[in-house]
Amino acid sequence: MTTVEDRVEELLDRMTLPEKAGLMFHTMLRADEDGVYEPGPDGDDIPPDVLSTSRLIRDAHITHFNAAPRIPPRRYAEWQNRVQEMAAGTRLGIPVTLSSDPVHGFTDNPATSMASTTFSRWPEPLGLAAVGDEKLVAEFAEVVRREFRAVGIRMSLGPQADLATEPRWSRLPGTFGADAELASTLVAAYVRGLQGERLGPHSVACMTKHFPGAGPQLRGEDAHFPYGREQVYPGRNLEYHLRPFAAAFDAGTAAVMPYYAIPVGLGVEEVGFGFNREVITGWLRGRFGYDGVVCSDWGLVTDVRVEGVRWPARCWGVERLSRIERVRRILDAGVDQLGGESCPELVVELVSSGAVPVERIDASARRILRVKFELGLFDNPYVDPDEAERVVGNASFAAAGVSAQQRAVTLLERGPLPLSRGVRMVLDGVDPAVAARYGQVVERPADADVALVRLPAPYERRETGVDYEAGFHQGRLDLPPDRVAELVHRFGEVPTVLVVHLDRAAVLPEVIAASAATVAEFGATDEALLPVLFGEVTPQGRLPMELPSSMAAVEASREDIPGDSADPLFAAGHGSY
Repeated sequence: MTTVEDRVEELLDRMTLPEKAGLMFHTMLRADEDGVYEPGPDGDDIPPDVLSTSRLIRDAHITHFNAAPRIPPRRYAEWQNRVQEMAAGTRLGIPVTLSSDPVHGFTDNPATSMASTTFSRWPEPLGLAAVGDEKLVAEFAEVVRREFRAVGIRMSLGPQADLATEPRWSRLPGTFGADAELASTLVAAYVRGLQGERLGPHSVACMTKHFPGAGPQLRGEDAHFPYGREQVYPGRNLEYHLRPFAAAFDAGTAAVMPYYAIPVGLGVEEVGFGFNREVITGWLRGRFGYDGVVCSDWGLVTDVRVEGVRWPARCWGVERLSRIERVRRILDAGVDQLGGESCPELVVELVSSGAVPVERIDASARRILRVKFELGLFDNPYVDPDEAERVVGNASFAAAGVSAQQRAVTLLERGPLPLSRGVRMVLDGVDPAVAARYGQVVERPADADVALVRLPAPYERRETGVDYEAGFHQGRLDLPPDRVAELVHRFGEVPTVLVVHLDRAAVLPEVIAASAATVAEFGATDEALLPVLFGEVTPQGRLPMELPSSMAAVEASREDIPGDSADPLFAAGHGSY
């Protein structure tokens, strides 16, 4: 009987060095009619006819693409079949592995996740942590698996095993909260839900991120940007952050992604994790014995422009190195794939010059090919467009997502909830057409019995010239004093039900004090929310992280310690139902 290992070795023996090098790149691709897209190394957009999908697959031998499903499911499935046909026409016929960032939630950030209009919509993982139900996460993962699988996406760039210990970090919605024990349980449930007990043709492979835990960013600043280069451990709490990753390894995650940041104060070289041999080879490979694929986060080597958006290389700690020297450092660290890059010629040059032995390339190629074979891509990489149309966003999945949105709603202060049918409402941030199903919508507070106000968690709009920075909600967690005064005054005019979207923590003590009731949600449509406010559905959420009482308390807290702010307004675990 021919095993996967036999098939890997047989194929590896037939591969040229450029073909092996191509396996080691996991770049971006836009799913559209032509599939033409790729940024160039000189910092400029490349015209579509210069470097196409055809050239990436046939000439560069790249077969891993992050291709978010921004077109309808049928069209995506048809597009992926055309891509697979193109790959089948190459010398060795190595099939393509398509991956995607999260698309099932509400966060819409071109660098981290996309809010899809066709896939079923669920609360963010932070909201699933608010529910704290392992079975719900397994149900969510099963839906993700079936929807991704239907269109041909075979790798999820997730889950995030990071912990929400730093309340200012912009990536909190993708985490399973601040508690390592709960996060470990839910991360493992997600991995097993997508992959099964072992990787197979039914699976969507997981790329768990961001080893060794990206939560403790200095002052909460994100490592996509130079001002967020540092990851710190003032509470000496590294082991706590490693626990969810150990759970992902035990669950069999097919791949792991380290983050961009520089580890500070951990006794290892202070260079970005993707360049860090002590962390990747020493900790991940050595201490944890992990032998799956390690893929760097996107864009460690090349400055590019993508559709007019500037993306500087996140090569923190090795900025002075040339592109080829950066690639050598990444390979020496123990990384198998370079995310967001398309320069296999640099790997070929390193091997040809004797700087990197071919055996090092073979080791990575084996890991990468093993996943392709286990997923069954060599046996049948095609999907049925009719099935994609039937599966993605179907009524059952959509209803399950709405139920999860409702379960994650967290009552911080109950006040007059639930509201009574027929109540007169003045609205802010709520669709009048939805509200009108439950009561009378009025224009003036003086005519209302209650106000319904939806607010996002506060954040700072950064204006530093980095085009995609607006997608990251960063900085202070409180509102400007004039905005606070305005809301307090308005809330004094009529009893107000305040609903806050927590994509990070929020510091709103005065506003909450002025509210008649306060509700937190982690991704919920008005259609999902209103039944909760009117008592038709019982919310089950409890805060998966604390809500601090002041920015001074946040600034005095330690980034790597959960629940570390003094006198929080609401502690983690708070919920009233």
